Amino acid sequence: MDYYSNTTVWITGASSGIGEALVLRYAQLGASVILSSRNIDKLNAVAEKCRNIPTVNGSAAEFFVIPVDMSSESSITEAWEKVKSLNRKIDILINNAGISQRALTRDASIDIDRKVMDLNYFGPVFLTKLVLPHMLDNKKGHIVAISSIVGKFGFPLRSAYSASKHALKGFFESLDAEEYQNNIRVTLVYPGFITTNISVNAVTADGTASGEMDNNQKGGMSPETCAKKIVRGIEKEKHELLVGKKELLLVHIRRFLPALYYKMARKVSPT
Repeated sequence: MDYYSNTTVWITGASSGIGEALVLRYAQLGASVILSSRNIDKLNAVAEKCRNIPTVNGSAAEFFVIPVDMSSESSITEAWEKVKSLNRKIDILINNAGISQRALTRDASIDIDRKVMDLNYFGPVFLTKLVLPHMLDNKKGHIVAISSIVGKFGFPLRSAYSASKHALKGFFESLDAEEYQNNIRVTLVYPGFITTNISVNAVTADGTASGEMDNNQKGGMSPETCAKKIVRGIEKEKHELLVGKKELLLVHIRRFLPALYYKMARKVSPT
């Protein structure tokens, strides 16, 4: 646990859901955390929770709120400049910010696809390209991308979302192969149904938020349990990590019994 007393973790999408749970878990472990998302008020509330959490190692962890819009390169660049001004070594970068989708492909305009790709793919890629040279200079670093179970297969009402998560796989697996020898570790995380507001905030065909939580998510894993599993996977330097309940069986069905998967994907309720 003493490791975390000298560790700084930067987490995007840190104001709610899995991101918030990761912040609180790292705070408990004694790590210093940089919290980023668009909602500065929620970030400040999460940071205040952290300051009241007793650490397991008694370390004097610090928490920094730096807002960012992960769909904007200028906002990401501005956030990175603020992070650099902290004069801290970034040990772990967790690309968690993202948006889901609930719309049929035929109903959603190409603008929806671009919106989802900008936030879920180009944002993490751009931020990673800014932080990577810093980690290489430090001769060490760990980059994490929070994908989704649908980053492993396609699923109804999620064409743009699934595409963006598949794109993360290609980019970060390539990065892993390129930089492993330089002591840069990469972990791709594939959460299943986690009880967060991701479905509530999912973009619909007309660009508005869904406003409803999927039934599948209501019975999903808690963000706190999910965060513990992710942190443990990062500690073990896992290349990829599946996190969830019985829905993870779909990944294995898709791999070993594709014909069955295609039948299930047409029949299983996407919400």
